[in-house]
Amino acid sequence: MKRVLIWVLSLWSVVGIGWSRSEDGLQELKAKDRLLSFLEKDAVSPGANSLMIPLTLIQGAASKGAVCLDGTPPGYHLDRGFRSGSNSWLIQLEGGGWCNTIRSCVFRKTTRRGSSKFMEKRLNFTGILSNKAEENPDFYNWNRVKLRYCDGASFSGEGQNEANQLYFRGQRIWSTAMEELMAKGMRNAEQALLSGCSAGGLASILHCDEFKDLFPSTTKVKCLSDAGLFLDATNMAGGHTLRDMYRGMVTLQGVQKNLPNTCTSQMDPTSCFFPQNLIANIQSPLFLLNAAYDAWQVQESLIPSSADPHGFWRDCKMDHSHCNSSQMLFLQDFRNQMLSAINGFSMSNQNGLFINSCFAHCQSERQDTWYANDSPRIGNKAIAASVGDWFFDRTATKAIDCPYPCDNTCHNLIFK
Repeated sequence: MKRVLIWVLSLWSVVGIGWSRSEDGLQELKAKDRLLSFLEKDAVSPGANSLMIPLTLIQGAASKGAVCLDGTPPGYHLDRGFRSGSNSWLIQLEGGGWCNTIRSCVFRKTTRRGSSKFMEKRLNFTGILSNKAEENPDFYNWNRVKLRYCDGASFSGEGQNEANQLYFRGQRIWSTAMEELMAKGMRNAEQALLSGCSAGGLASILHCDEFKDLFPSTTKVKCLSDAGLFLDATNMAGGHTLRDMYRGMVTLQGVQKNLPNTCTSQMDPTSCFFPQNLIANIQSPLFLLNAAYDAWQVQESLIPSSADPHGFWRDCKMDHSHCNSSQMLFLQDFRNQMLSAINGFSMSNQNGLFINSCFAHCQSERQDTWYANDSPRIGNKAIAASVGDWFFDRTATKAIDCPYPCDNTCHNLIFK
């Protein structure tokens, strides 16, 4: 049965991340922070029997310059594996958008997305992070880590802005966190999976081969990107909202030096932050989990409020069932672009796919979408089963849904 998740939004809460110049810019940034929280996980509140894992700050990180935007140390949450999973490791990179201007980064450092001072001291582990076999059949007893995101450039920046006391140290946070976890036993891993959601899903693509290189060739290492396939798409007014935002972020945070030279030797740095230009050169096995009508991209890249000042697309943007035929054709074209972008990637036997025709975002950390009685399915197989079959080489997984509205298992997001 189709599930619908509803979130209440006021008119101003679906404008772009960090690039607004209006008088109400601060309110818009706060609204964007709330939208990200909802899309990524916070819509599901912890239950009575939730697994709450404490935050660990990385001691000594500051001496290596591995700090959040505001200079505080980065952190992670670790739940140790047990029994057969004691020597297996799952690293989940937290998502949360990006900051592409001084203004948006200064705001970001006053939130959990830019400072460990504001991070939750305990985090609910659900979905792929759950420790219950009935909720997470293949990874429940692994060592499971949530690496917090506090740099604003998908763990890939390098630089600083002294005037505003901003530290762009995403790459150092990544490296220092991996050193810490290797020392805590990950170096002995028999198998390891690097995962991530949203901006963390993009980070899992950017760092996939680096992650594999941490281990000996005998270790089974793969990567999973959830809702990380951000496309270099044209918005409904003909603009390039996401490209413009990425260009500012890549320049401001010094990302260029940390992008793969297999891409930067052929394309501009901004293009090399788009996964569609990276995935063909990833050497390690990679699984792409994505909604074909990704809710964040519909809201922020395809139909940004800045490109729709008169609100002609507002009803469609808030609830896909209100889209007229021409608007739906536009969204179907976005799906076609996504399928075209992964065409070559899908040819490799080592890669996996789960592209469902849903209006969703981040499906691996939410219990209702990862593995539940009514979770989304393609060919009657849930996301967790598809990822597990791929990781353990039980069967090839290249699942691509038929176009909307054929899938009645979606947990679609509706904004009111």
